[in-house]
Amino acid sequence: MNASISNDTTAVSEVPSAAVGRTLLEVSDLAVSFGGIKAVDGLTFSVHEGEIVSVIGPNGAGKTSAFNCISGFYRPSSGTVVFDGETITRRKPSYITKKGMARTFQNVRLFKEMSVLENVKTGMHGNLGQNLFDAMLHTPRYRRSEAQCTEDARGWLDFVGFRADDELLVTQLPYGEQRRVEIARALATQPKLLLLDEPGAGLNHNEKNELMQLIRKIRDLGVGIVLIEHDMGLVMQISERIVVMNYGKEIADGTPVKIKQDPVVIAAYLGEGDE
Repeated sequence: MNASISNDTTAVSEVPSAAVGRTLLEVSDLAVSFGGIKAVDGLTFSVHEGEIVSVIGPNGAGKTSAFNCISGFYRPSSGTVVFDGETITRRKPSYITKKGMARTFQNVRLFKEMSVLENVKTGMHGNLGQNLFDAMLHTPRYRRSEAQCTEDARGWLDFVGFRADDELLVTQLPYGEQRRVEIARALATQPKLLLLDEPGAGLNHNEKNELMQLIRKIRDLGVGIVLIEHDMGLVMQISERIVVMNYGKEIADGTPVKIKQDPVVIAAYLGEGDE
């Protein structure tokens, strides 16, 4: 984060939100250590249905480690993660995904040897109800299910504003379109909560504006959204609430206006006593 957090007031606005519903995610005193180093140290925050929450902090603050603990890729050293009323601490990513949490990654992770459409369809297979018998014999139920899966996948691609041929390999797409495909695949799991890890990375100005519109569009479905992002212009415009981390610890939690004026946040990023 740079000095614009304290000096540029034009970029900050209270985001009009959809009706915020019940609590979806409760992270309590979360901690994870690697070789004696605490990557996350006592993180506590919550997310509701239809709410956009940004988690920000300098490189090494523990943001992605926190995401990995929440989504099951890391096992936390201590603390709890409750999602949709169930404690999911130390549950496997596959279980957490099936329960209704989806995520994207800082570096786009798509199946490179598969088409755009096939990539999005992979997000649906956990909810199709197919069995091995159906798949092997291509039963009528299997054919109906696959046809519906293809239709739904194209629907999600249309929802995210994908503009290219969905039969192309994902490696043939420009980076911005790959990001759209990754978000479409996450949405295809029918999530209640979506974690976005630096979704604006590598996007140009117009693409970031389109991304903000898409995030609000997803929020309006009632999906809770948590994003990690370094672009403070994007964060201040899109967020309804911001959680600030530094050295693995949460140092602030509040609205964009509150965070921008918080002396602890300013000191952590800009240094106290600097002229």
